Amino acid sequence: MTRWFEETDSDDYRVKLKADRVLYESETEHQHLVLFENPTFGRVLMLDGIIQTTENDEFVYHEMLAHLPILAHGRARRVLIVGGGDGGMAEEVLKHRSVESLTMVEIDGSVIDFSKQYLGAICGRAFDDPRLELVIADGFEYVADCAARYDVIIVDSTDPVGPGKILFTEEFYRRCHGALTEGGVLVGQLSLPYVFPEVLRDAMARLRPNFADATCYLATVPTYTGGETAVAWASDNPALREVPLETLRQRFAAAALETRYYTPEVHRAAFALPAFVRDLTS
Repeated sequence: MTRWFEETDSDDYRVKLKADRVLYESETEHQHLVLFENPTFGRVLMLDGIIQTTENDEFVYHEMLAHLPILAHGRARRVLIVGGGDGGMAEEVLKHRSVESLTMVEIDGSVIDFSKQYLGAICGRAFDDPRLELVIADGFEYVADCAARYDVIIVDSTDPVGPGKILFTEEFYRRCHGALTEGGVLVGQLSLPYVFPEVLRDAMARLRPNFADATCYLATVPTYTGGETAVAWASDNPALREVPLETLRQRFAAAALETRYYTPEVHRAAFALPAFVRDLTS
């Protein structure tokens, strides 16, 4: 019998996806996990009733959170991912030959084991790359205690509920600032500003005490229904947000990236915010 899985993160707005086949379902130490196949999106991963990623549209999210800050920075050598257990973010970051080391801090090691077994189309061979250091730990604690400094920090977390809630606090952002190199940049997903405006508004209020330049940019991920997805952008170097298009084109060409969503033109346009989103960031 066909099953339908419903997102449950909103009290008054629900979305369902049909599951032609349930491949895996379990309760881990930290969360309820289910993987199923959908005719449009391929394999779909849900955690605690919220869609996390799908085989067929993950490229939008992962490309925009990985390539945009790395190419804006221009000299990123050390990158940190907080979360990202499906491996898709690591795969995109490691496409940059200029990245010398990538540290990935994931709280739930079982999600990584699961991804290696079931989500090869998303993670590729990222977990085999010698530049990747995998740390099974609480990202909130890691950024407070790490001795390393990073040019780019990518927060690839769940929404601000359950274990992921602490990754949206001012203290976490303060700790991330301390873990960045001078002029480094922090990015992280901020949900859907039309459906959950408070996530973006609150994040801006918590980022601004810690960074000279804090705003967001946008990307359209089909399974994140309810409008465009907001991505936090925070740095002490405002110039990183204003890199000329021709410079981005040169860096993109030098990186020899094959992308399905990201382009230098999309990079620049992503910071052009609709009025209601701009108002949430002010």
